[in-house]
Amino acid sequence: MSFKQAKELVERMEFSEIALKNATKVLDDSYKTFGKASENFDKTLNKQEEILEKLPQLDKKMSYMFLAVAINIGFILGLLIGKYIL
Repeated sequence: MSFKQAKELVERMEFSEIALKNATKVLDDSYKTFGKASENFDKTLNKQEEILEKLPQLDKKMSYMFLAVAINIGFILGLLIGKYIL
């Protein structure tokens, strides 16, 4: 092997080493990004679970509110009927 061929081989090996370092750096960065994404996904799942737990309570409150509004409308209609018709 001549000196020129050996020099080219060393340069290729250096380029390969640089490429491998860059690839491992990119993999590390993507792993960190994946970790952050999975943490954010877990947070959103926890928020969704909280919302799903609160929905039955809110439905119960809404039904009480509709009942209260219906009673008030009935009371007002009763007053109007009692005043003008009776």
